[in-house]
Amino acid sequence: MMGYDDNRNFFRMMVNSPCELVVSDNQSTRTLTAVCKDLSAIGMSLEVEESVEIGASVQVSIESTSSQIPSLNANVKVVRCSASSESSYTLGVEIVDMK
Repeated sequence: MMGYDDNRNFFRMMVNSPCELVVSDNQSTRTLTAVCKDLSAIGMSLEVEESVEIGASVQVSIESTSSQIPSLNANVKVVRCSASSESSYTLGVEIVDMK
């Protein structure tokens, strides 16, 4: 479902799809599992189990379950990281380029 309840320039599509992240930051390069909560033309919201520093480069892969829809592979940059519970964080990421 698409919504436009704030002042964003692009609509956000609710996705709630599992994805894989390859995170490169000052700590290390590591692979994390995540859930893509929503997606727009310029960014997405991801739920992860550990904090990721702002400015980190991340490769996001979302496998498609349909032969009609291609998988999504993108390079993104973390612009926001906030705790959403004791065991999860919400990342706001900006899409740098699509593969």
